[in-house]
Amino acid sequence: MKPLDWLIAAIDSLRANILRTALTTLGIVIGVAAVIAMVSVGAGAEKKVQDVIQSLGANILIVLNGTSTASGVRGGSGSRFSLTEDDARALEAEIPSIAIAAPNVRGTGQVIYGNTNWFTTIYGATLGYLDAREWVVEEGRTFTPADERAAAKVAIVGVSIVKNVFGGNSPIGQNIRIKRVPFTVIGVTAEKGQTPFGSDQDDVVFVPLSTAKKRILGGARLRGKYVGAITLKATNGDLIKEAEEEAKELLRRRHRIAAGQNDDFTVRNIASILAARAASQKTMAWLLAAVAGVSLIVGGIGIMNIMLVSVTERTREIGLRMAVGAKGRDIMIQFVIEAVALSLIGGIIGVAIGVGGSVFAAKMAGWPLIFSAWSVVLALMFSAAVGIFFGYYPALKASRLDPIEALRHD
Repeated sequence: MKPLDWLIAAIDSLRANILRTALTTLGIVIGVAAVIAMVSVGAGAEKKVQDVIQSLGANILIVLNGTSTASGVRGGSGSRFSLTEDDARALEAEIPSIAIAAPNVRGTGQVIYGNTNWFTTIYGATLGYLDAREWVVEEGRTFTPADERAAAKVAIVGVSIVKNVFGGNSPIGQNIRIKRVPFTVIGVTAEKGQTPFGSDQDDVVFVPLSTAKKRILGGARLRGKYVGAITLKATNGDLIKEAEEEAKELLRRRHRIAAGQNDDFTVRNIASILAARAASQKTMAWLLAAVAGVSLIVGGIGIMNIMLVSVTERTREIGLRMAVGAKGRDIMIQFVIEAVALSLIGGIIGVAIGVGGSVFAAKMAGWPLIFSAWSVVLALMFSAAVGIFFGYYPALKASRLDPIEALRHD
């Protein structure tokens, strides 16, 4: 027989039992779909983490105030003020691996423009903070040292403020009120998008640190030397761990914390937090891969089972073909082709479902869709390999039937 004849005979046999063929391919469909989805979702999640790290600012450490304890009850992080502007200056001056140490305070409040008001996040920040977090002022100007010294009532707003408060019009030179204090808008930051935790980084207003402490976000403690946090930017990614350890050591010395005592501050490595999140997503991807592997094996066993049933059902047909001159090799090749065809049908359907599932998952999770052609090729090749491996024994059994005994089979 010619190869085309084998293929036509295999397709005719599969078409004769459509329902059985569909059920047999189900395991292959699930396995291949899981493989495609795993590769796409894993790559998309990794790209999302990289983009978020870039948007938050590369090589960033955040030093937060410590926790307080009152009547045996321990407060949350930041409940005890311990960080000062002097700490920030010392970190930047004394640690070579730290390029920027920017003190800042954070709060929330109403921004009012005319008859429009908007509840937003307010940062009291230095120019160094904007540089460390890679906030780019794309319209207007940024803060100057004179603004900081004079506690000037000037503000830089994010693009979400421009859309929701100013209706998309340029806010430069416009007067707004923040917690009833008048400010002049001097700049607009470039769009940064959402964090992985769902907060809008563009729904923000920046004012000089001295202005925030004195006029809108101060409170009894912050009006003095204390700050809400210090943002550190390492000179490069390779030194971020070194910068973290040296910052902890310097702050313990400055705060006179004895050996064995707990720190009165907390250092958070943004990249480590996001890397841990990415690792958990990769773990889920590997679990999905395990499901895919099990599904493919189950699908292969199903193919073997159905092919053995098919050999039994078609024993007389096999005997008749051998009687008219078909060789054992011809019989074996036809059954192997049938098994491979079953696997490839399941593989093609699985690819379609996997691609569709990847698109849906990317939209729901809000990360980019990264689709790899090699994963499709690999999945289809693996499907064919499953068909060959699990179809070989039934094909071999069919090829070794005795023609006379086969013709006597009821």
